[in-house]
Amino acid sequence: MAKGVLLVNLGSPDSPTPKDVKPYLDEFLMDERVIDAPKWLRTLLVRGIILRTRPKKSASAYAKIWWDEGSPLIVISERFSDKVQKQVKIPMALGMRYGSMSIKKALGELSKKGVDEVLLVPLYPHYAMSSYETVVVKTMEEQQAHFPKMKLTTLPAFYKSPEYIKVLSESIADGLKGFEYDHILFSYHGIPERHIRKSDPTKFHCKIDGSCCYINSVAHHTCYRHQCYDTTELVKSYLKLDENKISSSFQSRLAGDPWLKPYTDYEFERLAKEGKKRLAVITPAFVSDCLETLEEIAMEGKEQFTEAGGTDYKHIPCLNDSDAWVGLMAKWINEWEASDVLPV
Repeated sequence: MAKGVLLVNLGSPDSPTPKDVKPYLDEFLMDERVIDAPKWLRTLLVRGIILRTRPKKSASAYAKIWWDEGSPLIVISERFSDKVQKQVKIPMALGMRYGSMSIKKALGELSKKGVDEVLLVPLYPHYAMSSYETVVVKTMEEQQAHFPKMKLTTLPAFYKSPEYIKVLSESIADGLKGFEYDHILFSYHGIPERHIRKSDPTKFHCKIDGSCCYINSVAHHTCYRHQCYDTTELVKSYLKLDENKISSSFQSRLAGDPWLKPYTDYEFERLAKEGKKRLAVITPAFVSDCLETLEEIAMEGKEQFTEAGGTDYKHIPCLNDSDAWVGLMAKWINEWEASDVLPV
C-alpha cells in the first residue's frame, strides 16, 4: 500500500467579511459535536439567533488579526505542512475541518497521488469531542463515502508525549527569555462541562472537580480537562517552574451553559488585583496561532489585564512552524512510514 499523511486543523473563513464569515460559522456551529443540542434546537439557536449578529462581530475580530497572505491559521498551517513535507518521503495534504479547504479535497489530493493508506493527524494535542473527535469522525465519513478503499490510521492525542512536552516547554522557555514574570497563565480553549461527561466512556468517572484526575482510569484518554491540567503539570516539571507562579484556565465560552472553569477573562482580573503585575500567557491547546490566541488572548487579554491593574503582559506564541515542532512531526511521520509506529 502507498502511504500518505493528512494534516487537519480547524479552518477559517475565506476573508474577514460578514459575507464569508457567516457560512463558516454556520458549518462550525451546526456541527453536532460543537453545539450538541438536537438538530431542531441547534438550527434555531444558530440560524435563528446567532447568525443574525455574530458574523459581523466575528468579521471585525478576524480583520484585526488578518495577514496580507490571508488567515493566520491557514498561512501557518501551510507553512508547517510545507516544511514537514521537505523532511518526509511520503505525500502530504492539508485539510480543514471547516471552510473551503475541506477534508474531502485533501483526501482527493492524496488519492490522485496513489495514496491508499493515510495517517490522519488532527492538529490538536488534546482529545475533545468538539476538536479532535469531530476531525476523526468527519474524515472517516468522507473516506467511506468517497474513498472506500483507503485505509485510515489516526495519530492519538499527543499532549503527554515526552518529545512533544520537550518541544512545547523549550518553546515556552524561549518566549519567556528577558521577561520578568510574576505569574504564567496556561489558557486552554474552553468546552461545556457536559462534553466532559459525554466523552467519559465509563459514564461515572468524571466529576469535573479535580478529584477524579488522580484516579487512574480509561476516562483520561478522552477527558479534555484532565489532559489540559496534565499538560500544565508536565511543562511545570520539565521547566522546573514554581507551582505558586503558574495556573490554568479556560477561554472562549458561550453564555447559557456551565463551561470549564476558571474562566480566563476572570483570571486576568483576579491575578492583577492580587498583585501579579507581570503576566505571561500561553495557549497550549493550539499548535497554530489563530483568532483565539491572536485576538482573544494577545489583544483582548492584554487590555483586560492592564485595565485591572496589571503592568506588563506577554502572549507567548504557539509552536506554529518552528523548526523543533516541524522536526518532531517529521520524525513521527517517518517512524510510522517505516514501521507503523505511532508516538503515543
